[in-house]
Amino acid sequence: MQKFKRKVFYLGGFDPRGVRFYHQLYREQAARYAALTGDAVEVSGRQSGPAGASVSACWTVSNPTAGVETHYEYLRWEDLIGQVWIRNPLALAIKSARAYAGHARHMDFLRMRRLRKGPVITILYPPILAVLIPLLLALVPALILSLLIPWWAAALLGVGVSATLSGRILAKLVVPWLLRFMTYHGALARQGPGAALDERLDRFAARIAQELDGDWDEVQLVTHSAGTILGMRLLRRVIALRGDALPDHFVMLGLGQVVPVIGLRRDAAWYHDDLRALADKPFRYVDVSSPPDGAAYFDVNPFRLVADSHAARVDMLSPRFHLFYRPENYHGGWSNKYEAHFDYLRVGDRLSPLDFISLTAGRRTVDQAVAAFRTIA
Repeated sequence: MQKFKRKVFYLGGFDPRGVRFYHQLYREQAARYAALTGDAVEVSGRQSGPAGASVSACWTVSNPTAGVETHYEYLRWEDLIGQVWIRNPLALAIKSARAYAGHARHMDFLRMRRLRKGPVITILYPPILAVLIPLLLALVPALILSLLIPWWAAALLGVGVSATLSGRILAKLVVPWLLRFMTYHGALARQGPGAALDERLDRFAARIAQELDGDWDEVQLVTHSAGTILGMRLLRRVIALRGDALPDHFVMLGLGQVVPVIGLRRDAAWYHDDLRALADKPFRYVDVSSPPDGAAYFDVNPFRLVADSHAARVDMLSPRFHLFYRPENYHGGWSNKYEAHFDYLRVGDRLSPLDFISLTAGRRTVDQAVAAFRTIA
């Protein structure tokens, strides 16, 4: 069997955990894939990428059963995320209030609602719950205790109850993460990426452009969550480096796409320029976003946000996770929103052609995987 050689570039979302977490996650999911398929999949340890440890980390995925070898390159920006990750609850409250004021002024919520209602709810519920839950947890115990003890003592105890419990409840509902996400992307829309992030994207683009001439049967640029936003700016740079042409074996994957978070900000002119520049370029783009994922924009073509037509060959797909997970393992409901947003990187209880490991370690090309997925009833 002739070996199938694949190159994967992965650009993740707004997550400070970085390469160690994602390498371990890939190993765990590769083991699940091997158990379901019987393929002997091996994932190597991490090494620094060719452009240096600050730019990327690499590992090899070997699947000799299917005759596949994948060179996986994780594009690193978690250090930049760590610099803006707000840890102090009071600072988070103040900065997120300012950010939401900016979103209220500049976000086209009416158009967002017409595209997808779920993300509008996901954007708006964190500040509401961040106020209501601590308030109720303080007020209700205080009112009850005021029947038994002086009002000032009841008030102090109510505040203590709220301080003890509200953080845990809000974290369970993913409120702090969403507040950080919206605060960061409010600043990103208003100010642009800045010199440090743009320099990192330039280095990513140089790596991808270089590898497009390598001995690969397929080259994937995989973007996930907030990585789908920056992926558009990155791809514009790659295309420019390649003289406005990409080879046929290149494909861009968007998993849990959130481009409208910036694309629908009226003040993000720099980003609208990126999307317009891509709209008339021919390349392959596959978007896999789940309708129940309240953070993702299912069936929202990012290029149509700024243009009436586009030259890219685009598929917009739902992964239909409910078909591939047993009910007890399916991530549904409000408290599972964060985990549901990572199911794009996991393997379910039943194998899907669009499982992340199937796409990156299996024999099928992305086009073949899409065709196989469409045959599933």
